[in-house]
Amino acid sequence: MTESELPDGEVAELKARVAELENQWRATAADFDNFRKRTARDAEQLGDLERARVAGQWLPVLDNLDIALAHADADPVSLAEGLRAVREQADAVMARLGFARRDDEPGVPFDPAVHEAVSTVPGGDPGTVVQVVRPGYGSGERQLRPAAVVVARRG
Repeated sequence: MTESELPDGEVAELKARVAELENQWRATAADFDNFRKRTARDAEQLGDLERARVAGQWLPVLDNLDIALAHADADPVSLAEGLRAVREQADAVMARLGFARRDDEPGVPFDPAVHEAVSTVPGGDPGTVVQVVRPGYGSGERQLRPAAVVVARRG
């Protein structure tokens, strides 16, 4: 049926219904656009808050580094002890953030899930870690980085 074959009242009713549906569609599209913008703004604010939280955990480490540098002319043994304490403090911050330091020992089997081979050397038990060049942080799905290791190879 064409528009001319419909009674005038029915045509007006259908046009009104189409206009109503178009208004509902526009309102829904506007609501969705506002939701998208609000969600993006909220995500940005959460990111800012999280960055501030993490940075706040590092402030005591930075303060202690400043103290160590202020006493750089002191006894080298005392300075080394102070730096070790600051490193332990930094490791504790990383652990609280969910990325504990992994100190793999030489002799463990090379595991590509937790190790990154940076070199190989002949000798030893092939396929085992000979030296840890850089420690790994985190584990499983929460691994921040693998340990960089030197691996033994055949001959």
